[in-house]
Amino acid sequence: MIRPCFLVIDREFPGSISTRKLVLETAKFNVLTAYSGSEALETFRRYPALDGVVMDGEMDDISAEDLARSFKAVTPDVPIIVISVVGGPECPSADFRVESFQPAKLLETLRGLKPVESEQIEKRDEELSKEKLS
Repeated sequence: MIRPCFLVIDREFPGSISTRKLVLETAKFNVLTAYSGSEALETFRRYPALDGVVMDGEMDDISAEDLARSFKAVTPDVPIIVISVVGGPECPSADFRVESFQPAKLLETLRGLKPVESEQIEKRDEELSKEKLS
């Protein structure tokens, strides 16, 4: 089973643990993390076959819209999820918008992008849990 891999772009300090990254890893998704728009673009160009991008709606070095357009220029069909506060800047090039502090909604959106793989991961987790109980 190949687990989906997402690029998470977060403004948090690189030495801290990204909450968004933890949400994705808890769901057994693979995660690459970037802490600025420029680092994200470099990572994306290096790994263009990512299953999607989860990005902060307010980056410090580039607007979310410019960043989303740059990703779409490299891989036009890459799903982009923008995390933003209510009333935050719009990002028309993003495919999805999730409000901050809604990890369940983020997870639901990601699982919707990769339903078959998500189901396989859940089944495998159930099998492993049963084996541990035996």
